Amino acid sequence: MNVLSRLARFYYTASHWPEYLAPLLDLALRLYIADVFFKSGLTKIKSWDSTLYLFSDVYQVPLLNSDVAAYLATSGELGLSVLLVLGLFGRFAAAGLFILNVVAAYSYYSGLSEAGLFQHFCWGTLLTVLLILSRGKWSVDAWLEQRLR
Repeated sequence: MNVLSRLARFYYTASHWPEYLAPLLDLALRLYIADVFFKSGLTKIKSWDSTLYLFSDVYQVPLLNSDVAAYLATSGELGLSVLLVLGLFGRFAAAGLFILNVVAAYSYYSGLSEAGLFQHFCWGTLLTVLLILSRGKWSVDAWLEQRLR
């Protein structure tokens, strides 16, 4: 075996090493996104009167009564974040937070700066990664799936 083929074999073996970090990256993404949305939900609860005012007079949530939208957004941010951290129904949680993120960006589009829109875009991108690519090896879903086989 010549040097070039040895180098190629080493390269292709070594190129798979970062895949061992995939569960760590998955967990880090879940924790980061959950932190963002959970804190937002806590802020809404802390000042519920302000939240109701914002949903009725500032945000333009389509198709929903403003009070219903406030309750759904707050419960979604808190509940889906917890599911995401645990990795329990992780893809469902990621999809729910993705939808919530899109509705939030749409509802407050005129009040968002370019940086704010970019932040929602980044969160949406990370949620899409979790929704489509996440295998969640370090999750309750992985544990349950293994037990149910």
